[in-house]
Amino acid sequence: MAAEGQTIDALSQFELTPVLGKVGASVGFTQSAAHMLLAAVLITALVMYGMSKRAVVPGRLQALTESAYEFVQNLVVGQVGEEGKRFFPFVFTLFMFVLFGNMLGMLPYAFTYTSHIAVTFTLAAIVFVLITVVALVLHGKKFFGYFFPEGAPIWLAPIIIPVEIVSYLSRPISLSIRLFANMVAGHVMLKVFATFVVLLGGLGAIGPFVAALPLAVNIALVGFELLVAFLQAYVFAILTSIYLHDAVHLH
Repeated sequence: MAAEGQTIDALSQFELTPVLGKVGASVGFTQSAAHMLLAAVLITALVMYGMSKRAVVPGRLQALTESAYEFVQNLVVGQVGEEGKRFFPFVFTLFMFVLFGNMLGMLPYAFTYTSHIAVTFTLAAIVFVLITVVALVLHGKKFFGYFFPEGAPIWLAPIIIPVEIVSYLSRPISLSIRLFANMVAGHVMLKVFATFVVLLGGLGAIGPFVAALPLAVNIALVGFELLVAFLQAYVFAILTSIYLHDAVHLH
């Protein structure tokens, strides 16, 4: 895509580059890792500082922290049941890490680490390993009955079992691609329309008027992307809770 000899490079924003000079380059510490570290620090600070006063009438930070806590707890208990409370710290950490990664990427000159499939697949793989271990610990050999529903005709086993196995193994793939694809698509759209604003704005006297339309679209996209950032963290958390439900209850 080009305009007056200039091109729109919407994918360069996802390139990894080392930070901290030679030290970062030697250990492979990129801006993605830096933003993940920043997210971890911000989440820890929010929870610790927000709950430090434990006021009866909460302030803004305490109210925000309590709202996030209750939101994820209700999500986990609603999907898994009372047994799900033991998994709340894991799902809460996962939700906040994805949410902060999505939100940080909306800031100027920031990097969206959830736009890299290596990051999202690692998170999904952790979820997959956890639910498999939980199911094996709780149910032992009965876990393998998950791949052949009780009461199904035995002659359908050669069809049902492979389908169920493929469906089970595809969970980390679908979980990771969903988050990765949404983040990449959204940021590409933002970059494209932002570049349109710059290119069209340089068309002389009519430039500002022509650039108004892509500017309005970009503003709307920013609002939409903020919503998507939250929804994708929610989807990641609720699917994790659904998988935990299957692991705990084996159905």
